[in-house]
Amino acid sequence: MSTIIQTENISKIYQMGTETIHALRSISIEIQKGEYVAFMGPSGSGKSTLMNIVGCLDTPTSGTYILNGHDVSNMADNELATIRNKEIGFVFQTFNLLPRSSSLDNVALPLIYAGYGKSEREERAMAALASVGLGDRAHHKPNELSGGQRQRVAVARALVNDPSIILADEPTGNLDTKTSYEIMGLFENLHAKGNTIIMVTHEDDIAHYAHRIVRLRDGLIESDEPNLNIKVPAVQAATLNHQQ
Repeated sequence: MSTIIQTENISKIYQMGTETIHALRSISIEIQKGEYVAFMGPSGSGKSTLMNIVGCLDTPTSGTYILNGHDVSNMADNELATIRNKEIGFVFQTFNLLPRSSSLDNVALPLIYAGYGKSEREERAMAALASVGLGDRAHHKPNELSGGQRQRVAVARALVNDPSIILADEPTGNLDTKTSYEIMGLFENLHAKGNTIIMVTHEDDIAHYAHRIVRLRDGLIESDEPNLNIKVPAVQAATLNHQQ
């Protein structure tokens, strides 16, 4: 296994008027290629700040962050955007889909920024949609899809650039229980194919689908342990069969 994420003593400090907020305090963590990790913690624990730094949406106040061999600790915004588009696929709680665009166009969007031509964009986007069981919904707009289907489109968009990491922020936050299980089954299948997945959640039962759980509290790592009681969604086999 090779190290894909390495942080050394990263801290993040925000100034809110006269108050100084220590969002992260000297966090050191290593994540290997192919791991499935959950960042857990209550509101204000620092998990979202850590996700933003790991996802190159923000930079640490101090410390070092190496992403897939690149030191991104002090990169300018445009450099971060380039690395982000190449290395990271994002899945958000609110799906973040363009309402007037088809599933195909939503999934192809990162490939426009990456400079691919139209035919290759469409080919890759169709393959990504097929991989999440939505090849037959390519020309449907988000309002013509269920919540679970919308999140699958978001997962396909995260996969389309073949990123080093899939970063999922509360990926089941807007979904009912059955659909949440389906999405977690999809992540388990993606992990089985070798994808590196980092999930941010405050829900204990969702965190237990990951194979390693990092718990944060007050900007510190409270615990970082393998998950010995991995939950496997009951619908996982059905999800796999549906995709094939």
